[in-house]
Amino acid sequence: MAVHENLGAAPPRTSLLNDPVFRGIVYQVVVAAAVIAFIAWIVVNTAANLALQNKTTGFDFLFRTAGFDISFVLFSWDRTSLYWQAFLAGLLNTLLVAAIGIFFATILGFAIGIARLSSNWLIARVATVYIETIRNIPLLLQLFFWYFAVLKAMPAVRDSFLLPLGIYVNQRGIMVPKPLPDHEFLWVAVAFVVCLVAAIAIGVWATRQRTLTGRYPNAIVLAARVANAIVMFALGFFAFTLLGTIVPTLGQPLIAALGGAILAGATFTPLRSYAGGFIAFAISFVVASYLLNGMFGHLLMGAEVVADAAAEDASAAAPHILFMLIGAILGLLVGWLTIQRIAGTVVDDSKFPTALPILVVAGIPLLIYYLIGAELAFEVPELQRFNFRGGVQLPPELVALVFGLSIYTAAFIAENVRGGIRAVNKGQTEAAQSLGIKEGDRLRLVIIPQAMRVIVPPLTSQYLNLTKNSSLGAAIGYPELVNVFMGTTLNQTGKAIEVVALTMAVYLTFSLLTSAFMNWYNGRVALVER
Repeated sequence: MAVHENLGAAPPRTSLLNDPVFRGIVYQVVVAAAVIAFIAWIVVNTAANLALQNKTTGFDFLFRTAGFDISFVLFSWDRTSLYWQAFLAGLLNTLLVAAIGIFFATILGFAIGIARLSSNWLIARVATVYIETIRNIPLLLQLFFWYFAVLKAMPAVRDSFLLPLGIYVNQRGIMVPKPLPDHEFLWVAVAFVVCLVAAIAIGVWATRQRTLTGRYPNAIVLAARVANAIVMFALGFFAFTLLGTIVPTLGQPLIAALGGAILAGATFTPLRSYAGGFIAFAISFVVASYLLNGMFGHLLMGAEVVADAAAEDASAAAPHILFMLIGAILGLLVGWLTIQRIAGTVVDDSKFPTALPILVVAGIPLLIYYLIGAELAFEVPELQRFNFRGGVQLPPELVALVFGLSIYTAAFIAENVRGGIRAVNKGQTEAAQSLGIKEGDRLRLVIIPQAMRVIVPPLTSQYLNLTKNSSLGAAIGYPELVNVFMGTTLNQTGKAIEVVALTMAVYLTFSLLTSAFMNWYNGRVALVER
């Protein structure tokens, strides 16, 4: 009877506080109001304090004369420059360090991460020691080490290390030749950009054709063979030119061209591995000889002899015979490893023709360079009485910061790479082995592409960390954004709110742009579920 009486009756009314939807709205309104009130209190309180101190706000100070020097800038700068130019100088210096650091940290991190998984006991242990050592030492201490213990301990200007291509290293940094392009060189730069886009388009089209038909088009295969011969000729010419710094006869243009042609012809014969080995030997031999001579030459020949030879004629400062002997041994080792590597690689038209995009990007702009008569001269630094004249000086602060950031961040990237490779199912490796794919191709074509979807998210965080850690350059005197703008500019103008806001906006913009690009790339490499 009781059940019958309740039928048709309205449900009992409950309190709104028991409604989860209503409670959720109330909580959100309360939190939003609290945040707005807190921000409003900060703004009002700050404005009141500034009014008591007779201080005004605004960005008009950006157009006043800065009146201070900056040790390293990428454009013309003097004491009459404006504060907005100081902001731009710090911004560009930060971008420079971040771009170079990300490039080297990525290469080094991937190499160390793969090396840690190597079946070679020694390589794997060396990679482990590197990672565990570097990532457990504070970055600031590492920057001090590279700056004070390594670069500041380099020889004085007169005893500079001389490297190939007219590069000098001393306690004032690294002196490199300065490029001096003429007006016609602009067209070469435009051609380079166009050819780069064309090479990417050719690569995408050729890969799609291979996916559809199982092989690259005949035109691509033929062009790749020609491109491979031309690239080999260029490398051979370069190798003979380098040897000419030690044996001048080999550096004669006619002999270098003849040697390059012989090496290019060898690429169509079974002797192609020896052509690659010779180029590897020549480059390693010359670079190692000059590097050892620059580092230890003063011990055998005396600092004054080395300095005088470098000052008179850099090309005439040939390495000591002992260093050439050691360089030859190292070159032979590298050449032998290259021969073994190439000999074990089968010529296969199914592989991507790497030489073709290289030829398109480098060869066509070079051809335009000669056709239009453009000129790209280099101003080699010359040792004067107390300092170098000409060239470009890379200050030790920049070098130390790039070294420290790259090596430190690479340790974390290496762990990300190792974790990504471990995340790939072992069955993928076994399936590739069953198809007869070699270890190198297995890693490049099967493992790494699948591991990238795991590697990219933490890799983005490391890129962001490297960019933000560049602010530690202020500790060793590198004029990056925090040093120039948050330091000198803030102290001179007293515009704390404006300076801090601009600096925070810059780092926030860097981080958002980097995250957006990496998220786009992550979407490209992510697996597509069917």
